Order: sequence, then C-alpha cells, then structure tokens
Amino acid sequence: MRNLLMVGLLALFTSGAAITTDQVVKAFAAAKLEVKTPKRMGPQDYGVAPYVGKGVRFLIPSLGADNGGRIFDVPNAAERRRLANTYIDLGKQSALFYSWVFVHKNIVVQINGDLPEAQALRYKEALLKLR
Repeated sequence: MRNLLMVGLLALFTSGAAITTDQVVKAFAAAKLEVKTPKRMGPQDYGVAPYVGKGVRFLIPSLGADNGGRIFDVPNAAERRRLANTYIDLGKQSALFYSWVFVHKNIVVQINGDLPEAQALRYKEALLKLR
C-alpha cells in the first residue's frame, strides 16, 4: 500500500519557471512545517543518490535527531527522474529505506518515511503551491 501511495504521490514533471531550494524552504516554513537548519549539501551528503543538481538538507525535529529531508534543484528532467527513482527504488527494496518523494517542476523533495502520511501531504501541498 505504501509503495502504491508513494508512486501516487510523485507529482507530474512539469515545465515552467524554475523554483529555488530557498523558495521551497520558505514555503515549508510559511505553511508552519518543520524545516529546521537547512544546509547546502556537498557530494558527501548525497549517499547512494546520484550527485545531480543542488541539494539542501533540513531537519524535522519531531522525527528525532538527524532526521528530516532533502530538497534538490535539478534542472535536467532525466537527472530529476533518476534522482527521484533512486529514493523510490530504495523504498521498494526495503521498508527501512522508505521515503516520501515529491517532484514539482525542477524540484525533488525527499522526506524520511517515518513522517506520518498526513504531515507528508502538507509538505507536498506547500511544494505544489509554488509557481
């Protein structure tokens, strides 16, 4: 069920004006969502994910220490799909690696799968409001 839901939550890849990671952080904060200590990511922060685009890591303190999500600005559509699919495929391999994955325009958001669905959908909603 979670895998189907995760795939169902993957927003359509759309075109139009690019969105910045800073805009996403501000949108999450404006929606009163946890988006603490956003930090630019370097190659060492990507783990198993492909090193594409520009990433920002943020914390969600209610999930515990060092848990949160990532916001990626990936202008190239093929690289964006590859990045999103990396997180989706990890979740299919093991529930331990499940993540919420949302894609909107040039942005990929990956959030720890321990976040309750209702909260995850609030992040998706805030992301999709960005034009």
